[in-house]
Amino acid sequence: MLIECKKLCKNYGAKKVLKNINLNIEKGKIVGLLGPNGSGKTTFIKLLNDLLVPTSGEVLINGKKPGIESKKIISYLPERTYLDNNLKVEEIIEFFEDFYEDFDSKIAFKLLKKLKIDPKDKLKTMSKGTKEKVQLILVMSRRAELYILDEPIGGVDPAARDYILDTIMENFNQGATILISTHLISDIERILDDVIFIQDGQIKEHDSADQLRKKHNKSIDMIFREEFKC
Repeated sequence: MLIECKKLCKNYGAKKVLKNINLNIEKGKIVGLLGPNGSGKTTFIKLLNDLLVPTSGEVLINGKKPGIESKKIISYLPERTYLDNNLKVEEIIEFFEDFYEDFDSKIAFKLLKKLKIDPKDKLKTMSKGTKEKVQLILVMSRRAELYILDEPIGGVDPAARDYILDTIMENFNQGATILISTHLISDIERILDDVIFIQDGQIKEHDSADQLRKKHNKSIDMIFREEFKC
């Protein structure tokens, strides 16, 4: 099992953000982590990436607690850009190549060319959407075992979304797992194997996308809209 959570809880002071999460995610799956704002998605992702520590319970990546070893196999796309605006894209690629043993610059340059992004351009000259594309390219150019993508198409125009999703599908390490957190469910549901619905810090439902469609006789997007309507 790639990800195991046992009675995982996270509190911020008196506020309980994750409550008794029990969850297993297998290798080789594309998994949607879906829930409304404030449901605990980002907190869960930060726990996987060793950016937060559980209040109680545990999370294991490949049988080990998050730390140096897990970071070697996780390629993480955070919701906010963290790259230095003053650097050229080719300089960032050079940095990633030095920092990550599993980074493949050939993939990065190939994807930049496909998306018509000049590697000699500085980030500060780019639109928000283009910056997000660069960040996604960097994440998908690693030969990781687990890709964690927090809103990977949030700032990308609708016309480019299908292309971005195809890029994800074509370039992730086969046999690896992708965990995608997003609100744009209708855009991504075609690529999902499994779906996790999370609400108020608890897992509401976890099943294969096909089983959920059969059970509810609706698309994943429609299930989400009905289950989580305000």
